[in-house]
Amino acid sequence: MATRTNFMFLMHPKEFKQEKAATGRLTHLCLPNSAIHVGIEFDRNEAVQEIIADPKNFAVLLYPGTHARNLSEGALTAAELGKRQLVVLLLDATWSCARKMLRLSPTLQRLPRVMFNATARSRYVIKQQPQDGCLSTLEATHQLLQTLERAGLDTYPLPAQLLALFDRMQEFQMRCAADPARSGYRRQPYSAPGERSAPQGKSGARRSRYLGVSSSA
Repeated sequence: MATRTNFMFLMHPKEFKQEKAATGRLTHLCLPNSAIHVGIEFDRNEAVQEIIADPKNFAVLLYPGTHARNLSEGALTAAELGKRQLVVLLLDATWSCARKMLRLSPTLQRLPRVMFNATARSRYVIKQQPQDGCLSTLEATHQLLQTLERAGLDTYPLPAQLLALFDRMQEFQMRCAADPARSGYRRQPYSAPGERSAPQGKSGARRSRYLGVSSSA
C-alpha cells in the first residue's frame, strides 16, 4: 500500500529479537515507503542521519507530549510542507525503552514532534495496555494515516488492511496459546482484556507498547 509519507521504524533490539507480535515489522511489510532501523541510539546511524539532514525531507518524530504538534488540530499543513517529503520516525519499543532511545539520540530530540487524537481504543487483545490512548505501532500508524488523509497530506486507500492483519496475527497467537501440544508457548490461554488487572509499576511499563498518542498522553 503506497503512501506519500515515508515511515522510519526505529526498532529497539529487544523488539527485533524477542517479540512474537512484532507489529512494527508487520506494518513495514505493508508499507513499501518505509524502513526499519534497529538500535538504541541513532546519532551514529548514517542512514537515519542522512534522512534527517536532507533538506528535501520534512522529518518529524511521532511522540506525544505538551510540546508535540497535534496533527488532528491542523498543526501541519500542505503549504508548510511545501515540496518537501514528509518522513515520520516512530520508536518501536516499550515506553521505558523508547524513552531511553530518545534520551541517547539528541538529533531525535531536536526533531519536531507530532501526535494525534486517538479515535479508537487499542484492539490489542494479547497484550495489556496501561491506559487508554496507548496503541501498538501498527495501530498508531493506522490512525496516523487516517489523520494525514483528513488533513490532505496523504492518501490511505486500504484502511482495513493493517487492522485485518493485526487481527489475524492475534488470532494465530491465541490459537497457539490454547493448543496444549505447544507446551513451551504459554502456560495457559489468553484471558479476555476485561478480566485482566491493569499493569502496575515498572513491570507494566515494560509490557506496554510505546506509541500511546492520545491527546492526553
